[in-house]
Amino acid sequence: MTAAHLTTPARRTALRRRIRLLVAATITYNVIEAVVAITAGTLASSAALVGFGLDSVVEVASAAAVAWQFSAADHERRERAALRVIAISFFALAAYVTFDAVRTLLGVGEAEHSAPGLVLAALSLVIMPFLSHAQRRAGRELGSASAVADSKQTLLCTYLSGVLLVGLALNSLFGWSWADPVAALVIAAVAVKEGREAWRGDACCAVPAGPEEQADGCAPSCSCCSSSGE
Repeated sequence: MTAAHLTTPARRTALRRRIRLLVAATITYNVIEAVVAITAGTLASSAALVGFGLDSVVEVASAAAVAWQFSAADHERRERAALRVIAISFFALAAYVTFDAVRTLLGVGEAEHSAPGLVLAALSLVIMPFLSHAQRRAGRELGSASAVADSKQTLLCTYLSGVLLVGLALNSLFGWSWADPVAALVIAAVAVKEGREAWRGDACCAVPAGPEEQADGCAPSCSCCSSSGE
C-alpha cells in the first residue's frame, strides 16, 4: 500500500504545493546562510564557518533536486534521480566535514571567535528544525522518499548548526579548538548513513506500512523513523 492510495487527489495536490513552498523557503534561507557564513568565516579566518557555508551550498543542491522533481506533474517518475542527487549531496557533505575536521585536529584552520557566526548558528538552530519537520510530515503523507530524504538533509544542517555554535563558543571561552572537529566527525558519520539510505531509495519513512503504522505514519519496525529527529 502506498501513501497515494491513502489520500485524495486534492490532498495530494495540496501536499505537492506545500513541499514546493517548503523547498523554496529552504533554498532561500540556505543561500543567505551560505553568503553570511562564508563571508564571516573568511573575515575571521574560521575554517569552521566557511565549512558551514559550504554545507549550506550542499543543502541548496539537495533542495533543488526536490524542487526539480516536484516541478513535473508526475513527480514520481523523477523520484529515483532526485534521491541520487540527495545521496551524493550527503556524501559530499560527509567528505568535506571529515576533511575539515581532520585539518582542524592537526592544527590547521582552527575555528576562531566570530560574533556573526554565533548569531547565524543560533538562528539556524531555531529555523531549520521547523522546515525539516514540516517537509518530513508532508513527504511521509505523500509517500515521497526524496522529500523525506531532503528533510533529513535539512535536519543534519541543524545538527551542524549546533556543532558550529558549541565549537565556536567553547573555542572563544576556553580555547578548546578540538571540540568542533570531534563533534563534526560524528555528523559526518550520520551523513554517510543517510546518504546510503537515500541511494538505496529507502522509503520506509515515506510510505505508511498499513494498519500497524504509528500515529506519525511510520511502521513500528522502521528504524529510520526513530532517528528522524521527532
